[in-house]
Amino acid sequence: MPPLPPITQALILINVAVFCLDQFLGLWFTRLFALWPLGGGFMPWQMASYAFLHGGIGHLFFNMLGLWMFGAELERLWGTKRFVQFYGASVLAAAVAQLLVAWLLNSPYPTVGASGGLFGLLLAFGMLFPNRTIMPLFPPIPMKARTFVMVFGGLELLLGFISPTGGVAHFAHLGGMAGGWLMIRYWRGQAPFGRR
Repeated sequence: MPPLPPITQALILINVAVFCLDQFLGLWFTRLFALWPLGGGFMPWQMASYAFLHGGIGHLFFNMLGLWMFGAELERLWGTKRFVQFYGASVLAAAVAQLLVAWLLNSPYPTVGASGGLFGLLLAFGMLFPNRTIMPLFPPIPMKARTFVMVFGGLELLLGFISPTGGVAHFAHLGGMAGGWLMIRYWRGQAPFGRR
């Protein structure tokens, strides 16, 4: 197994450290750094800080597993600067999508987790390595990366409409995918962006 590239490693370590800090410091820390709806405790820094908080050890574990699986390879391909730009765009787009959905549904709940950034990485992995075989944990059926991304994107859309306020920010995940897709199109000089 190759060593983790620096940004992927730093993101995993920071997420774990912030999770431990959050467990130790309690609710005031979550209130300050989770992504709250507009008018319900929202502060601008929460657009990024929410991605370092997690709702439990399982939430943290699966997000960090995905970051290791997809982020490390993408960082090795792109380099640190592009990887940071891409991950940041995915996290911010996920936050915008979640704020919009929370406003439309008048939801009072905060959002936490790196899942929006992770779903952006997942989309990029599927676009750049479409024929790479992936073995998901659930269900343990080998599938091409392209198929894996379409299945997970479709599930998020379906679950978002079935349970829009059910404790999982499905539209934030889709927002992360949209942000990642737009960033790749920007780099390629494709619509809606002009040639670079």
